Amino acid sequence: MSSKLANTLYDPDSTPCPAVARRLDFIDYAAEVPVHTHRKGQLIIALYGAVICRAENDIWIVPPDCAVWIPGGVPHSAKATWNAHLNYLFIEPGAAALPERCCTLAISGLVKELVERLTLEGVDYPPESHVARLTRVTLDELAAMPQQKLSLPVSSHPKIRAMADALVGQPDDRSTLKIWAKRLALSERSLARLMLRETGLTFGRWRQQLHLIIALRELASGVSVQNVAANLGYESVNAFITMFKKNHGQHACPLLCRTEDRRTLA
Repeated sequence: MSSKLANTLYDPDSTPCPAVARRLDFIDYAAEVPVHTHRKGQLIIALYGAVICRAENDIWIVPPDCAVWIPGGVPHSAKATWNAHLNYLFIEPGAAALPERCCTLAISGLVKELVERLTLEGVDYPPESHVARLTRVTLDELAAMPQQKLSLPVSSHPKIRAMADALVGQPDDRSTLKIWAKRLALSERSLARLMLRETGLTFGRWRQQLHLIIALRELASGVSVQNVAANLGYESVNAFITMFKKNHGQHACPLLCRTEDRRTLA
C-alpha cells in the first residue's frame, strides 16, 4: 500500500457524526501515512502488530491492547508494521471527555469489542439510532481508560534532533554521553543540560525509553527476543528482559511470551 493510498482511504471529516470507526489491515508489507491533520480526533487501536506515530515532537508506540489518542487538528504521521491489524476511531471534538494532548491509553476488552462492532457500521447514522447509542457507550467507556507512558520526546533542537535521528537509525549504538558531546561539539555538561531541558529526560533515561519503543515494535512484529536484544546492543538476553519487564510492567510478559510462542510453533 502506498503512502498516498493509506492516507486517502477515508476522510474522517466527511461526516458530522460524533464518531466513526474504520478497520485497516496490513499483511506482508508496512504502510506509512505521511504528516496530515483532520478536524476529528483519532484513536488508533492495535489489535495485532504495532504502529508508531509522530506528533507534537514525540514518538508514540501502539502495541497490542493499547491505543494512541491524537486530538483533532494535531499534525501527525504513522507507520504500521507489516503484520498490523488496526482499528481507527475518529471522534468529533467535544464528543468525548478525552485528553487535550496526545497520549497512549490502555484499552479494555470491552472498548476493543465496541470499536470492532462500530467498524461494521456506516459512516452516517441517525442521532437516535442503535449505532448512535452504541457510539455513546463506547465514548463513555473510552474516557475512563488509563493513560500509559509509551512515548519518546524528540526535541526540535537541531543537535538533539541529530542525535535522536542517529540513535533511532542505529539503536545498538552504545556511545556514551561524553562521546556524543564530542560529536556535537558540546561539553558533556552542556549536552546533559540541553537534553534534560529539551526532553525532560536524562540521556540514559531517554535512550532506555527509545529501546523500549523499538522493542515493543519489534516484538509485536514477531521478532524473537534474542534478536531484539542483539539489535539494541544488549550483551545478554537476560539483561534485555530485565530492563523490559522493569519498565513495561504488566504488559511485558504477554508480549515476550507471545513472541516465543510464535517461534515454537514456526
